[in-house]
Amino acid sequence: MADSPLDQANGLRNMTSAVPRPVKVIAVASGKGGVGKTNITVNLGVALATQGKQVLLLDADLGLANIDVMLGLHPQYNLQHVLNGSKTLAEIIVEGPAGLKIIPAASGVQKMAELSPAEHAGMIQAFSEMEQHIDILLIDSAAGIADSVVSFTRAAQEVIVVVCDEPASITDAYAFIKLLSREYQVSRFHIIANMCRTIQEGRELFNKISMVCDRFLEVNLDFMGIVPFDEDLRRAVKKQRAVVEYLPRSKSAVAFTHLAKKIEFWPVQKQPRGNMEFFVERLIQASLEVS
Repeated sequence: MADSPLDQANGLRNMTSAVPRPVKVIAVASGKGGVGKTNITVNLGVALATQGKQVLLLDADLGLANIDVMLGLHPQYNLQHVLNGSKTLAEIIVEGPAGLKIIPAASGVQKMAELSPAEHAGMIQAFSEMEQHIDILLIDSAAGIADSVVSFTRAAQEVIVVVCDEPASITDAYAFIKLLSREYQVSRFHIIANMCRTIQEGRELFNKISMVCDRFLEVNLDFMGIVPFDEDLRRAVKKQRAVVEYLPRSKSAVAFTHLAKKIEFWPVQKQPRGNMEFFVERLIQASLEVS
């Protein structure tokens, strides 16, 4: 009789050879779609890779994957092939700008909460067998507060929430933070204000969210900074390029570089939670809880 996914997950606690040292696991999320979350994740990944970090970017929008589209990549395989056992995780990883490694997803893949026990076990096995050294795992989650988003976010060490100055974005970002805080005891969030014309505009946007959170929630919000409104960024998107690599002197590229340097100074977790295998164990357990 095959081991259950949770039995296999428990066994991963002793499998530390795959990842020799702790990994920073960072989830990038947003309350609503259309706020530039994926573009920010991609450019943060490229900026960190440019700064010499070994970065793996997981496209965790399992139903509407688009990181490969944003970078003009054409992966032959994706997570669906890992889940069905036809490919290993190493075989589907594609390389982007500056050596950024990407795990592509695909449209039509079931949400994490709907994976079968065999698929859960396959995901655990795939990550536990990874031999590549990684400094940072970036997770581009889907928009909203679906079960899969919650699962990925709970599995990460740090959570970045992307907002823009629209009422729906602010309201949905607060709802996202509230859910993770009250239901899952996530207490630390980093806020990036997107499409701002000035740093002051970004701070005012952050203050709007912070005032409500301070009143009703017990959370710690960190204002990471802004991504400025920039026509060069729009041009890079149309060219399917990361602006950090395509136009490195543009306002937005400079901002991404600054944000990436902040991430470099975030402490690395010394306990097992910082290891890749524990990330997957936590992810699988969380998704089983909501399935």
